[in-house]
Amino acid sequence: MPKTDSKQPAELIGQAISRKRIACGMSQEQVAESLGIGSEAVSRIERGLVPPNVERLMQLATLFGCEAAELLTEGSSRPEDQARRLLSLLATLKADDRTLVMELVERLVERLGRR
Repeated sequence: MPKTDSKQPAELIGQAISRKRIACGMSQEQVAESLGIGSEAVSRIERGLVPPNVERLMQLATLFGCEAAELLTEGSSRPEDQARRLLSLLATLKADDRTLVMELVERLVERLGRR
């Protein structure tokens, strides 16, 4: 099994947390206040310097109205996780827009698969 950079998953989770926070229209200070921690702690989690523990991850998911698994897998390179991410993105679109996105993805896969 190849050696992986242990910091990379923490960074990906932190980026997912940051995106969710922004999508919810919250500042780091608001998240910190809701969780009863300092805003510097939120910043360190989002930058991937300190990975959130399971309890904190659950609190963040509750605060953002999502599943903890979503925060863990949003930046994953596993095809299964990426498919779930696409599903959540597609679910926000109208039927015509979903069709357009699917056509674009199919064309990209076809083209990139030829290489």
